[in-house]
Amino acid sequence: MSESKYKRVLLKLSGEALAGEQKTGIDPVTVASICTEIGKVLDMGVEMALVIGGGNIFRGLSGSAKGMERSSADYMGMLATVLNALAVQDMLEKQGHPTRVLSAITMQEVCETYIRRRALRHMEKGRVVICAAGTGNPYFTTDTTAALRGMELQCDAIIKATKVDGVYDKDPAQFPDAVKYDTVSYDETLSKRLGVMDSTAIALVRDNHVPIIVCKMMGGDIQRALRGEPVGTLVCDK
Repeated sequence: MSESKYKRVLLKLSGEALAGEQKTGIDPVTVASICTEIGKVLDMGVEMALVIGGGNIFRGLSGSAKGMERSSADYMGMLATVLNALAVQDMLEKQGHPTRVLSAITMQEVCETYIRRRALRHMEKGRVVICAAGTGNPYFTTDTTAALRGMELQCDAIIKATKVDGVYDKDPAQFPDAVKYDTVSYDETLSKRLGVMDSTAIALVRDNHVPIIVCKMMGGDIQRALRGEPVGTLVCDK
């Protein structure tokens, strides 16, 4: 078992990560690969909570932009995150990792209702807590949910797992001269609009001094980052 610098972390995944090459929906092969990476982190003895977006199924903000009332669109997006949470739960359980899905919207036949103290007890018992349905309120993104749950559950760090290996000053897929940050402050992230998380989420973690690690989902980068190796980008007080 490798030693982790962090005892408890929250992992933020985009819904699109579950879709794989098909871009929409849930790809079981991709979900299995992601859960294998999560399993390697759990084998380090780390307690983990997950927040997963719903953009592979429905994105509330884009629904609103096309004429749908914003609150209704956001609630649909929250329900999409529940579908993703159940898919990840199923695969993690198949790989031998006990989990609990806790939803901010009550749906007792499907999963447990999110209660902070209950979530903490699950994590203390070695279960992966998958937080679904956002905050339960419209106008809040899953980025904000990740920041909020990370602080509520007393996580030592928030990991944002992406397709790229960190935070750049511009899109590295479009600009070959894009420069990667090894470390960046919360205020720089906001002022330069680096797109790590939305401004509400960054403001929350800044005020509570919770570091964000941005790194690749696949390839073992999360494990290396948790061991304190110079991987990805660290967003913190500078």
